[in-house]
Amino acid sequence: MLTVFSLGLVYVSFSQQTLTLHDAIELAVRNYPSIKAKNAYAQSSQNMVTESKREYLPNVNFSAQNFYGTINSQYGPSYGFGGLGAASAGPTFDKQNWNAAFGSLYLANVNWDFFSFGKAKEKTKVAQSIADRDMKDYDQEIFRHKVRVASAYLNLVAAHQLNYSYQKNLARTDSVRQLVIRRALSGLVAGVDSSQANAAYSGAKILLIQSMDNEEQQKHNLSLLLGADTGDFDIDTSFISQMPQLQEDYHYDSTNHPVLQYYRSRIATSNEQAKYLKTQYWPTFSLVGVVQDRGSGFGSNYASDPGDYTHSYWDGAKPARGNYLFGIGVTWNITQPFRLSKSVAAQKWQSEGLQQEYNLASDQIKTQMKIADDKMANALTVYNEAPVQVKAASDEYNQQSVLYKNGLTNMVNVTQASYDLIRAETDRDIANNNVWQALLLKAASLGNFDIFGNQLH
Repeated sequence: MLTVFSLGLVYVSFSQQTLTLHDAIELAVRNYPSIKAKNAYAQSSQNMVTESKREYLPNVNFSAQNFYGTINSQYGPSYGFGGLGAASAGPTFDKQNWNAAFGSLYLANVNWDFFSFGKAKEKTKVAQSIADRDMKDYDQEIFRHKVRVASAYLNLVAAHQLNYSYQKNLARTDSVRQLVIRRALSGLVAGVDSSQANAAYSGAKILLIQSMDNEEQQKHNLSLLLGADTGDFDIDTSFISQMPQLQEDYHYDSTNHPVLQYYRSRIATSNEQAKYLKTQYWPTFSLVGVVQDRGSGFGSNYASDPGDYTHSYWDGAKPARGNYLFGIGVTWNITQPFRLSKSVAAQKWQSEGLQQEYNLASDQIKTQMKIADDKMANALTVYNEAPVQVKAASDEYNQQSVLYKNGLTNMVNVTQASYDLIRAETDRDIANNNVWQALLLKAASLGNFDIFGNQLH
């Protein structure tokens, strides 16, 4: 039955695609939603840089209006709140009349804030710093996700190796169980030995089932990080049997660490926003130019002759009077510095808070580097000791098995030797994996994923 089960696993493995760690990382970077989101934000911010540069261009407006209505008017003040007032202009009569004609207005307007003590320039700098911040956020998200995917892949490899060891353990336990059953039926050993053998076999089967369940869970965890439906797949475990090439001393450059670069970009953005707020203290110099033509169906003698108007559209639509205007002006809200001084102070405190967050992240990374060094040293020690432990446990198990076959020991000792062997084999299986995990942690702390990724080629 176990043989059939094993053959089934072999068949499935050949019918599925193999997903290497390198391919998994590339697939995740292309498809994971959070990375796509960060990229979208970066692209949006970059477009805002272009938009802020174009805001310095002058406003150029063209207007052409044709309308029909009366022009009754009277003396008195008026103000069009919210643009709700009509601009009807005409002579003042002693009573209402309903004489109506066509009118027109053709207008070109240019308004340019040509000098504002750096407002436009600083606004562009703020937009650029936001774009840089969002791009750094995108880069650090890619870096973090590469580490997450690599860690999940290594966890899956470890689960797969443990699964294989538990399969061998089940086969080994089953062979002992079959031997005990035959000897018990022959009366060579006590019947309780067969019970103990069956219990050991049952325990080995439970361990295998739990290991299979853990492997499936690790596979689901990896699939979620890939951001794409890959279906069922096999993993590549060939690299894990080799020791990565380790350096005695790895170079750490905080200026190139993706996470720290992102934190620095947040501080830079806050500082630029404070500078931009300060530019709002100062006045704005503007140039304005207006050219207009007007047409009207009311004649020049309409004030004295109320019949001097026409209903002809063309007479009202064609231009009859033109005007132009050019000017320069300055606008300065002198209370602006008083109001904005607290906004500038608040922004500086914001920068201080971001600086402290950077300091915390820097300290955490330095601590992570020390942890990575310790894990690497411990992983290498375990890697060197694991074969010794396996050999000793294997010798113990073989010895107890031979002694049992010759009636010189009991089933309890055989079972204990089996437990010792499977524990030694599992320690050996994850020893290499722990070295790779330590190298990944080292790459993460140094901010250089290539330290780990280059080992995969």
